[in-house]
Amino acid sequence: MPDTSTGSDTSKRDTGTTRNAARPSRRTVLAATAGLTAALTVPATAHADTPDDRSLRALLSRMTLEEKVGQLFVMRVYGTSATAPDQADIDANLGELGVRTAAELIAKYRVGGIIYFTWAHNTRDPHQILELSNGIQQASLAQPRGLPMLIATDQEHGAVCRVGKPATLLPGAMAIGAGGSRADARGLGRISGTELRALGINQDYSPDADVNVNPANPVIGVRSFGADPAAVAGLVAAEVKGYQAARVAATAKHFPGHGDTAVDSHYGFPVITHSRELWEKLDAVPFRAAIAAGIDSIMTAHIQFPALDDSGDPATLSHPILTGILRGELGYDGVVITDSLGMEGVRTKYGDDRVPVLALKAGVDQLLNPPSIDTAWNAVLKAVHDGELTEARLDESILRILRLKTRLGLFAQPYADRLAVDRVVGTKSHLAAADRMAERTTTLLVNEGGTLPLDRRAEHRLLVVGADPASPSGTTGPPTGVLAAAFTELGFTATALSTGTAPSAATVDKAVAAAQDADAVVVATYNVTAGNSQRALVDRLVATGRPVVAVAVRNPYDVAQLPSVRACVATYCWTDVELRAAARVIAGRVEPRGKLPVPVQRADDPSRVLYPIGHGLTY
Repeated sequence: MPDTSTGSDTSKRDTGTTRNAARPSRRTVLAATAGLTAALTVPATAHADTPDDRSLRALLSRMTLEEKVGQLFVMRVYGTSATAPDQADIDANLGELGVRTAAELIAKYRVGGIIYFTWAHNTRDPHQILELSNGIQQASLAQPRGLPMLIATDQEHGAVCRVGKPATLLPGAMAIGAGGSRADARGLGRISGTELRALGINQDYSPDADVNVNPANPVIGVRSFGADPAAVAGLVAAEVKGYQAARVAATAKHFPGHGDTAVDSHYGFPVITHSRELWEKLDAVPFRAAIAAGIDSIMTAHIQFPALDDSGDPATLSHPILTGILRGELGYDGVVITDSLGMEGVRTKYGDDRVPVLALKAGVDQLLNPPSIDTAWNAVLKAVHDGELTEARLDESILRILRLKTRLGLFAQPYADRLAVDRVVGTKSHLAAADRMAERTTTLLVNEGGTLPLDRRAEHRLLVVGADPASPSGTTGPPTGVLAAAFTELGFTATALSTGTAPSAATVDKAVAAAQDADAVVVATYNVTAGNSQRALVDRLVATGRPVVAVAVRNPYDVAQLPSVRACVATYCWTDVELRAAARVIAGRVEPRGKLPVPVQRADDPSRVLYPIGHGLTY
């Protein structure tokens, strides 16, 4: 059974104004881990020399088996507070986790990490996030033999962000790939990491090291830096260095490579058909670069890769892939974490009680977000009691986790500084840097007859129409509204009209009628396919004779489906920072500088390339 003992501080309500005196001090933290050498108390810089493992092994030797099992898990939990969440979040926790709060989860299962999600109500605003992080650390350190926590999230930027405004939101990976600047990739890691660390988040599941060579990839796509493995490798390594500078653990994902699939592993079980030789030349390259850069952790993929393991198991559960290749051939001895164990790709062959055990046997260190913590936790404990897993095997993983916590300085200072949040998060300098990065990524794909830039005197009245997908976390949205507002700030008179991702005939007619009163039309497109009515919308707008500018707000592949358009810009995501930069490019305030990081195939013959990697026009 789980260890249900609780420390004296875990029952205190978190009011959001906890004083330093109400939580364990730095001295108390160190005393709670008595026997650690002074090496653990020195403020750590990212990837400092590993401290004497004898000190960590001494700490490990004092842990109970139940505490060791808990250290392997990184779990979700609902609520804005570690001890006093809203009633709806308490109910969600009871229903899914069997506990009321994060503090109770930690006390019962002694988990080693927590993952933040927007939908779990963990990331409402900077001060709340900081208080939640500090409350989680306090709850863990108050336990017998309490340890600091790894607090993680998916802050990739672009399409995947959990911490939104007023934090700085930066261009996503494929946009950075279009900019081609390693300095920008490093700057992204540094800015993002600095802000996350200020919020008490010390592990980020970024960068994405997948090489996206399949335009139909539904789960990676613009989350990848691109299709050129060498270019992706350079940007991955640079972003890792940026996070290291901010003392946040970076995580390269999804090993052994998720870039060539048409199946989303959240809902299915993708199969990668690359040969071993192709894997070496393509998928492995960015992971090798990440390892050379000192990557803190690597996340596994729930994919079948027969050329690397013909057992039919997902890579997450594959000893040949994780131990044989990642640890053996690539020489990686850092933390290996699974992708979410709630995803269908890892649950296809085995039950939820077998998956965590098989993952550990394969070589995994951290088990991320199983559907039922009770099922998974007890399955691992039973596997040790039954002899299927040895305690020594658990110790190997826990030692890696403790080394990571030490490198991040969490034994020396587990808490975030309440006074630093406003000085660090969403600062003017960070926001300005994000704008400049985005300007370097916007890609002009088509510009026939000098359609662009638009002249605010001759083309003063703009109609902004098109798709309005739900905006990524924390951005303003919808895209047509953001674009219209940006054009208005630039001196145009802009009107927004949302037409959706599949406009009806009546909606198309409405947009065409509105275009009669405009001098030019900007149309936002989103994942256009051959049969999608977004094509009909663009064709009808072009037929009005007004200048029409298409803005591909997600996949640059849209341009192949829009042969009638005379101007097309790619933004690679529909966050505010990228849309505002696109507006400045369209208005001629800055010149387009982005270059395609992926090839765009012809719509009528996908075997032929319409626009190659490196294509990008300027004024």
